[in-house]
Amino acid sequence: MRADAQRNYDRIVEVARLVFREQGYDASLDDIAKRAGVGPGTLYRHFPKRENLLDAVMQSWVDRVNETVDKALTHEGTDRDVLLNWFEQYVALISQHKGGPAKITSAMGNPDSPIMTKCQVLATANRRVIDQLGEHSALRDDVDVIQVCRLVGGVATVADQAGLDADAVRPMLAVLADGLMR
Repeated sequence: MRADAQRNYDRIVEVARLVFREQGYDASLDDIAKRAGVGPGTLYRHFPKRENLLDAVMQSWVDRVNETVDKALTHEGTDRDVLLNWFEQYVALISQHKGGPAKITSAMGNPDSPIMTKCQVLATANRRVIDQLGEHSALRDDVDVIQVCRLVGGVATVADQAGLDADAVRPMLAVLADGLMR
């Protein structure tokens, strides 16, 4: 990619990240192009579909997911404490953009979703936490990773749509964690 094309690409992704955070994932692509200082044609050459732009914006998020799960795996406490800490981090990860929790949660487990690869990263992170707790933990044997992602994502979606802060979300996540324990 030419240097000027790479600058345009990087600028579009940077501006899209900000606009999606402000307005949600359904924000106008023409507005993103304008704010990035490029024409709509330039945006669409780099990102033929909205999902392509979402994918590029989410790549840094994927890196953050991996860093966050690494930290969550070192959290000390009971199995419930580890699980609740991870759930709080999970909600924070998918709630960085308005509308993000609903978009990500509805795509979870959908092989036709254009953001499926990103959802798989999140599901894998969730699997790592559940696996670390192991078969000898207080975690129920029938815990399904995708179901847990959807449940925590549901709490995050409610929080996102209702404008709830972390203090209001924690008790809901505690109920969920308790339900997953034996």
